[in-house]
Amino acid sequence: MMRRFFLAMVVALSATAATAQDAMRMAVTTSFHNSGLADVLLPVIAEETGVEVQLLVVGTGQALKLGQAGDVDAILVHSRAAEEAFVAEGYGTHRREIMYNDFVLIGPGADPAGVAGAATASEGLQAIAEAEAPFVSRGDDSGTHKKELALWQDAGLAPTGAWYNAVGAGMGAALNTCVGLDAYILSDRASWLNFGNKGAHRILFEGDPVLFNQYAYLPVNQGRHAHVKAELAMKLETWLTSERAAELINDYKIDGEPLFVFNAK
Repeated sequence: MMRRFFLAMVVALSATAATAQDAMRMAVTTSFHNSGLADVLLPVIAEETGVEVQLLVVGTGQALKLGQAGDVDAILVHSRAAEEAFVAEGYGTHRREIMYNDFVLIGPGADPAGVAGAATASEGLQAIAEAEAPFVSRGDDSGTHKKELALWQDAGLAPTGAWYNAVGAGMGAALNTCVGLDAYILSDRASWLNFGNKGAHRILFEGDPVLFNQYAYLPVNQGRHAHVKAELAMKLETWLTSERAAELINDYKIDGEPLFVFNAK
């Protein structure tokens, strides 16, 4: 039942029709999909490589589970420790860094907790906890959720109470809840820039090196699942690490601000 549910979430964004042999499934984070970059990249990938990439849009934790089960041919996620474990356990062949952005702390313009005055991300979270200001957590085992939990731990805090709202949802839904509750939230920059319901909310804290957010590509190991389309996954990796990909990724901007920086190695 669970597998059928997630396979029903396939989002085929290619404008070019492809045969079954030319189509592959890739699990991606909701933050990547919400950024709008997929709408730019996938039609070009189809045109230039002949590969139709069908996206399963889930959190990083679920993306890794789909890879473990062999339900996708590759994943694109952003939680390095979990990615390295995925490869070490033999579910992925390797990990290839593609691009990065950063996380930011979003909150109401009035900033009742005084987050904008913080010197570090830890100080910003401590200010929210001390004020017991409403905070929205994705609570979905995504890369963003994993990062948020790590930041709370670094701040020496275990958030609990009525002020802490774990919604178990993707980035877009969590941002909508945040605005509705006049709350604070940790978001990746790309999702925030592409989010249309900002209201009076704004970025209150950014720039701490700990907020760096790397996205990586992991092909699923065909040795574990013989049906995995390893050749198509490799073809996609070659394109994602090309100069053409670098151009499109670096040129993707909203109001003049880039959402990602290409750094494939």
